Amino acid sequence: MAQYFAHETSIVDENVNIGDNTKVWHFSHILSGSNIGANCSFGQNCVVGPNVKIGSGVKVQNNISVYEGVEVEDDVFLGPSMVFTNVINPRAFIVRRDEFKKTLLKKGCSIGANATVVCGVTIGEYALIGSGAVVNKDVKPYALMVGVPARQIGWVSRAGNTLHFNNENIAVDEFDGSRYVIIEENLKEISCN
Repeated sequence: MAQYFAHETSIVDENVNIGDNTKVWHFSHILSGSNIGANCSFGQNCVVGPNVKIGSGVKVQNNISVYEGVEVEDDVFLGPSMVFTNVINPRAFIVRRDEFKKTLLKKGCSIGANATVVCGVTIGEYALIGSGAVVNKDVKPYALMVGVPARQIGWVSRAGNTLHFNNENIAVDEFDGSRYVIIEENLKEISCN
């Protein structure tokens, strides 16, 4: 049986799987049917589920609701008070539970504080969404996105550093020496130390 920590003010429903070393902090609620990997952290006042899948090594900061229809892969960072949606055209007086749109956050991406991710999009591996941005379309891996609506203003490395390219469209991340190249409008990692 997995060993995780749940603060005494948090609620973990039945039929939930939580991996080893995951921490669920103050006033958070994990709803039935949710699956959470190992080594995750859920800050104060988070809600997960029902039926949400979250990978390992995910950091969910304070005041975040991860709704049904959202899937989060490993090593994703969700900044404080960022927002997910799960229906394109919600109405209080119309039940649209059968219209939830899938939202997928790929491995290693980061979402800044107070950003909004409109349902139905995929955010690529290691992409970085700036604080306050509104993402309403798919995001390429390693893309740096800002604004309302979010637009790409550059590329980031696996470590999240802005990349600067030479004349051959090659960039080196000073953090770890990894190298990147732009090929057909997409970023490719060509080596990682």
